[in-house]
Amino acid sequence: MASSMRALVLTCMLLAPWLTAGTAASYREDARQAATPGRQRGSFFGNGFKSMRARRDLPSADEPDNTPMPAAADASDLPTCLLCVCLTGSVYCEEVSPDMTAVPTVPKKTAYLYARFNKIRKINTKDFADIVTLKRIDLTGNLISEIEDGAFAKLPLLEELSLADNRLVRLPMLPAKLMSFNANNNFLKTKGVKATAFKKLTGLVNLYLADNEIEAVPQIPEMVRTLHLQNNNITDINIDTFCRSNDTFYLRPNLSEVRLDGNPVILSKYPDSFMCMKVLPIGRYR
Repeated sequence: MASSMRALVLTCMLLAPWLTAGTAASYREDARQAATPGRQRGSFFGNGFKSMRARRDLPSADEPDNTPMPAAADASDLPTCLLCVCLTGSVYCEEVSPDMTAVPTVPKKTAYLYARFNKIRKINTKDFADIVTLKRIDLTGNLISEIEDGAFAKLPLLEELSLADNRLVRLPMLPAKLMSFNANNNFLKTKGVKATAFKKLTGLVNLYLADNEIEAVPQIPEMVRTLHLQNNNITDINIDTFCRSNDTFYLRPNLSEVRLDGNPVILSKYPDSFMCMKVLPIGRYR
């Protein structure tokens, strides 16, 4: 019995300092927590309290959420290279969302612009005024119904221009160095395409005017190889349409593809009109 009492006393003597130190540490921690406003005891409880407060701030399922919705974005408010793909010298703006309704502002050294299948409605003179490096512009598949005169006048390097699948009723003045021009599938009539519209384009090689409402063939420059005028309203041609009535030795060796199919004109009525050509036009002969 005496030995058990001695063991108990010895154990208490050994544990007393450790218990005292632990209590003091706990007291000091409580004092720090009280002295620091907003301090949580631990990350677990702190996060729990934050989550509870966040849940209280949310509207309940039965309450209407009156948080204002952001306004619809407009392509004109965003940088071009955020909406489009900008590579060295090339900009690709195809089927842009939100809708692109005007020609985008492109970097000044852009050489190739592809802005197809958007909702561009008009081309202004200022749209390309500062981009003198442009060599190719493709605006296929838009809603363009108007192009201001001079819109392409300050583009001395422009070689390829596509305005296909739009709503044009007249053509603007075209740059002199143009080599390929496409205005297929518009609403062009002869009064909107001057007879001399292409006369000064001495380097023009490909001319596409199919699927319009043109009644007469315009003057075709000497260098043209491909001429598409199918599905128009052409009813008549003459010897001066492709050849020269005052020069029986005149030849057009470059003109290798002429499409007049889908027009009312019967080509067999004008056999002398193709004497200068190395191939006959595709079209109606009877």
